[in-house]
Amino acid sequence: MEDYNFVVGQEFPDVKAFRNAIKEAAIAQHFELRTIKSDLIRYFAKCASDGCPWRIRAVKLPNTPTFTIRSIDGTHTCGRNAHNGHQQASVDWIVSFIEERLRNNINYKPKDILHDIYKQYGITIPYKQAWRAKERGLAAIYGSSEEGYYLLPSYCEQIKKSNPGSVAEVFITGADNRFQRLFVSFYASIHGFVNGCLPVVGLGGIQLKSKYLSTLLSATSFDADGGLFPLAFGIVDVENDDSWTWFLSELHKVLEVNTECMPQIIFLSDGQKGIMDAVRKKFPSCSHAFCMRHLTETIGKEFKNSRLVHLLWKAAYSTTTIGFKEKMAEIEEVSPEAAKWLQQFHPSHWALVHFEGTRYGHLSSNIEEFNKWILEARELPIIQVIEQIHSKLKAEFDDRRLKSSSWCSLLAPSAEKRMTEAINLASAYQVLRSDEVEFEVISADRSDIVNIGSHSCSCRGWQLNGIPCSHAVAALISCRKDLYAFTKKCLTAASYWETYAECIHPIPGKLEWRKTDKSTMDDNVQVVRPPKLRRPPGRPEKRVCVEDLNREKHTVHCSRCNQTGHYKRTCKAEDL
Repeated sequence: MEDYNFVVGQEFPDVKAFRNAIKEAAIAQHFELRTIKSDLIRYFAKCASDGCPWRIRAVKLPNTPTFTIRSIDGTHTCGRNAHNGHQQASVDWIVSFIEERLRNNINYKPKDILHDIYKQYGITIPYKQAWRAKERGLAAIYGSSEEGYYLLPSYCEQIKKSNPGSVAEVFITGADNRFQRLFVSFYASIHGFVNGCLPVVGLGGIQLKSKYLSTLLSATSFDADGGLFPLAFGIVDVENDDSWTWFLSELHKVLEVNTECMPQIIFLSDGQKGIMDAVRKKFPSCSHAFCMRHLTETIGKEFKNSRLVHLLWKAAYSTTTIGFKEKMAEIEEVSPEAAKWLQQFHPSHWALVHFEGTRYGHLSSNIEEFNKWILEARELPIIQVIEQIHSKLKAEFDDRRLKSSSWCSLLAPSAEKRMTEAINLASAYQVLRSDEVEFEVISADRSDIVNIGSHSCSCRGWQLNGIPCSHAVAALISCRKDLYAFTKKCLTAASYWETYAECIHPIPGKLEWRKTDKSTMDDNVQVVRPPKLRRPPGRPEKRVCVEDLNREKHTVHCSRCNQTGHYKRTCKAEDL
């Protein structure tokens, strides 16, 4: 408490500094302060407790903003307050307490604010007050949510000016110009996807935690080395079927303008019905598959069995129908209920062996990895969310361009590694040639038919991954063919370089582009107001992870006592 003791003659830079100091002292020493007189030249206050003689008086020195204490009368006889709160602990005081912490950690939680204030001052403040202080503190540092929406059209124009060829559009609704949707795709991302990425796109959404209700939708792909490649993202006021249809419609427009022929894309998602319907409407010729991470997480939570999760992954990765059936039989043996539950998801949506098209070994989307980019910015205004994605994109593009400049292999490193492994395995195989394109490759435990004309092998490894399997490698070597000529172009180092050939250019700072706007402002400037719906308190509703088939809730059944509601291992029936 020595830091909060005052003496006559003590000086402070100005009246604000003195007021803050006396408030800090009152909070730290647990006495309530009653201000009698306070203006720009004098300050007079007393202890609020009846009968306590403590008084303090301070004045401004002539010709300077400095404030000095003129007198301190009496000592406290009131003792510490019995209650835990404090009238001086206002929202503004809490904001000053947490401001520096918020700058260092955007996700500084209200419960942590309560803990830190109690630890330092020994007082308890309401949770709602801490929440309000955090909201006000973020607005002071990063601007208000309302300002973010108001400046959004100007910011989108800056994206298109600084990164020509980019798409950045705001969509409004109603007579009062309420924000509805935003779509952004940087030209470097569009060019990289069309000219170098794998034709695999993951779709997903994550709720933002700013003042107003909104969800970030995203489309991400994979580069030749399997790395995350964000293609486009959008922010919508409400995530529903219409918003997903709109998002994929905008994505289709972007690709249509930038490529002569629409690529045959493999879409991966969590199986949400709105996403699946939107893919069917806007990309009718493209395939759609469930993200295996979401499917295995769902079955794990539904049946609480880690072995089921392991077997489901094995079934998904099976490259032969026999292998797939064996794993499904094991799942049924472990849990007949789980096997029945899986029947609602057709294998063509998740199992490699039944899927039409090449997934290049990717059974799961990388949406979760992209969502980590914005976790720290989810509570900030909408422009800060976009800036976070932009700065991360710029850094990743620059880093990967620099990293790949020293590559000497024809394929990207991960693909080159698989090729090397296949070559090593192929050395032990026997190859029998049937004709110009067909071969029988015999290994220690199996025989496979390879057709180098159709780029296929009976093990299906070549078709599923886009790179010759060990059997195909053995056949190609036997007829002295170039292995790399039979590998998908999108797995080459050249494709990787093309993916990151275009730069993500910096966007001017807010002050700079706002000045530009003022000089060109006219009566037709679009003003965007925030959505009507504010984000409700508490945790957001959980997103649907699998296709909604209007099914009844799964009922568990005990094989021991023939009752429902529990399994055999949790059965409490007495032994017969």
